[in-house]
Amino acid sequence: MKLRLALVAALVLITIPVAADDLPTGYWPPSKVAEILAKTQTVRLKPDLSKLTEGERECVKHLLAAGKIIQRIYEDSRHPDAIKSLEALDELHEASGNGKRTGDLLALYRLNQGPIAATLDNKREPFLPVRPQAPTRNVYPEGATREELDAFLAKHPEARASILGDRTVVRRSTKSSLKADLTTLARVPLIDGMHPGLSARLLALLDAGDETGFYAVPQSLAWAAESVAIYKLLHLAADAIENDDAEFARYLRNRGRDFLTDDYESGDASWVTGRFQRLNAQIGSYETYDDAMYGVKAFHSLSILVRNDETSARVAKVIGNLQAIEDSLPYENHRRVRENIPVGVYDVVADFGQSRGANTATILPNDPLMTSRYGRTILLRGNIMKNGALFPNTKAAWDAAVAPELASHLVPEGNFHRTLWHEIGHYLGVDRDEKGRALDVALEGSADSIEEMKSDLVSLYSIPALLKSGYYDDEMARSVYASGIQRVIQNVKPRRDQPYQTMQLVQFNWFVDKGLLSADPKTKRLSIRYDRYHEAVASLLKEVLAIQRAGDVKAADAFLVKWTTWTPELHEEVAKRIRGAQKYRFTLMTYEALGD
Repeated sequence: MKLRLALVAALVLITIPVAADDLPTGYWPPSKVAEILAKTQTVRLKPDLSKLTEGERECVKHLLAAGKIIQRIYEDSRHPDAIKSLEALDELHEASGNGKRTGDLLALYRLNQGPIAATLDNKREPFLPVRPQAPTRNVYPEGATREELDAFLAKHPEARASILGDRTVVRRSTKSSLKADLTTLARVPLIDGMHPGLSARLLALLDAGDETGFYAVPQSLAWAAESVAIYKLLHLAADAIENDDAEFARYLRNRGRDFLTDDYESGDASWVTGRFQRLNAQIGSYETYDDAMYGVKAFHSLSILVRNDETSARVAKVIGNLQAIEDSLPYENHRRVRENIPVGVYDVVADFGQSRGANTATILPNDPLMTSRYGRTILLRGNIMKNGALFPNTKAAWDAAVAPELASHLVPEGNFHRTLWHEIGHYLGVDRDEKGRALDVALEGSADSIEEMKSDLVSLYSIPALLKSGYYDDEMARSVYASGIQRVIQNVKPRRDQPYQTMQLVQFNWFVDKGLLSADPKTKRLSIRYDRYHEAVASLLKEVLAIQRAGDVKAADAFLVKWTTWTPELHEEVAKRIRGAQKYRFTLMTYEALGD
């Protein structure tokens, strides 16, 4: 009888509409949500897909389905309560009759890709009833500390490669965790078969009975059902497009297997060296920006792209003689680089996971071994880079920050070329430290900031050579220089876990120190000494390349701390003026292909 009454009560709770003010404790009030959404610009991507064949359309359908799964993995990997909190919010939204308050909370969830919001003063706060964000995210054990993991690795150096592997998830070696992973392997023989010896290693840990340590499992095991589903969808996508683009189909099949093996070589090789027809796709876990513990864990993403042949051909034609630029960089031990790297300009059909947002370009893969064997591919996101709705907000910030005579120096084309050469910059310079270690392993949490700064600087350092070659004329070179300055002007003090904003603040402070940038004592508007530009960039680039070559994580951390000063009389004054001029602070990307 008690059970029946409990079930009736539960049904009543589900079916009776929930009033806007009756949400459980932990949900942000409407005023706080509205504050963020009022500063959020919604941009809808609607590429022309009319030229796609029936097979290509079917391929896109399967890729969209895979993307939705990857989105779920990404959200789960960033916060242990993400999926449950979204499901609870969906239920409340339905129970409230699709009310505005729950609808706004869902929009905030999508904007932040999880239950932790970025506030207007750049803090991270839960807006749903979940645990606060922790450095562990959901790829290290809850409550684990850096000191605890460092101590374990000092005692067990043999575990370092797996614990700090880019595509692994770390667990505590408790009986419950080990038994759960062994059960999953038994239920999903496809994953078990792709990782020979894994079951035996987990059984050995279980038999050892030491619950104080840690172990790592591949991402495919951590998200076993999802990985198998993605594998099947990528094979369906490959079958659909086989007759239209056999090379793209081959890539999709290889990448599907990668999701089971967690070894991306087959997929990366066929991706980078493939010459596809219309469609392209970035699929897998690559970027480590979300790892706040060691900066080494890669997070999932998927982007579906349609190539713009005319623009791609024009961009590819003017990229050449990269070895000369590599040889000119201010460091020793230059390496040979591939001159013919694939580059394409694409329209984004839909983005998922780590790649979702106003991301303008990508160069992958990151693994230096894969790069040396096969090269890299550059994907320029044309319908984001040249989106007419986005530049006005950037221009408003520029106009508010600089002296009036500099206002006309920033144009969209300058941003396009700086972004292109930023991606090429990832391909040049130091790729391993002097001990032969990959840079993310050597520099850990500082690696992303240092690498992104290097690429920014290479894009600016190369301007004189590209001007001399005729690639730029004087006006375009000036616009790229202006874009380099606009890039580093902040509208709020960065957090240390923001690699892009951190390295931008370093550049700003360095440029001020070297006299490239100066602020009017009264207005605080910035002026640029273009005659000092190259020298300032070269001196910082030399420092950054030396840090990468040395591979000293403590020195890298100290460098970032030294050059990320934020003062009320300069930085905050400029930031305040930008915030007053910018209509938007955040961008929510939506996609026609997803029915948005």
